[in-house]
Amino acid sequence: MEVQAPYACFTRPEFKTERLSYPVMTPSAAKGVLEAIFWKPEFSYRIEQIEVLQPIRWMSIRRNEVSSMLTVGWIREAMSDPSLRFDAEADRDQRNMVCLRDVAYRIHAQVRLRPHATDPDAKYRDQFRRRVERGSSYSQPFLGVREFSASFHPPTPRSPIPHDEQLGVMLHSIRYDDMGESYRWFHAKLRQGVLTVPKHGVELPTGQSTTQAVRTGGRS
Repeated sequence: MEVQAPYACFTRPEFKTERLSYPVMTPSAAKGVLEAIFWKPEFSYRIEQIEVLQPIRWMSIRRNEVSSMLTVGWIREAMSDPSLRFDAEADRDQRNMVCLRDVAYRIHAQVRLRPHATDPDAKYRDQFRRRVERGSSYSQPFLGVREFSASFHPPTPRSPIPHDEQLGVMLHSIRYDDMGESYRWFHAKLRQGVLTVPKHGVELPTGQSTTQAVRTGGRS
């Protein structure tokens, strides 16, 4: 399927306060778009390729954001105390964002069945294709941040842009188990406008941050 939008921002992990986008859609963002269109607990999506269909164009904007994050404990307290309210006006902070404009991507993905699935993967693929053709989605797809909503449609014959670039370390997937969350990464490369996503990502060595991994190109 293809997705396009006037704006997009796929934030690099080494920038904490100011948002700076990767020049291409990330696998996690692509997966979010697919799940907004069609999701079932019986399967997950594995992103294989992302093709860049429009020239990479940048823009800079300033946004109002809050400087703190709400915790689960605060939310529970607010649910039991109606007088407790979060004052966004007092916690507001203006931050710079370097994002993309006039973007279009073609996403290649496979359906990966979970152990409890009873139907073949072809059934879910067909359901997904029908929803794309109708323009149906469970929620509004967006590219990176919720303000940047996107439209989608079946693939077209357009060719990827002729562009090569080393993108550094990029999030591959998040794994959930009894020990909590673990993050897997891969060294991303754009070759002739195509980002190829490996089947498996790797965890960073103990003690190495994402910032260090990006600066060293993912080498431990």
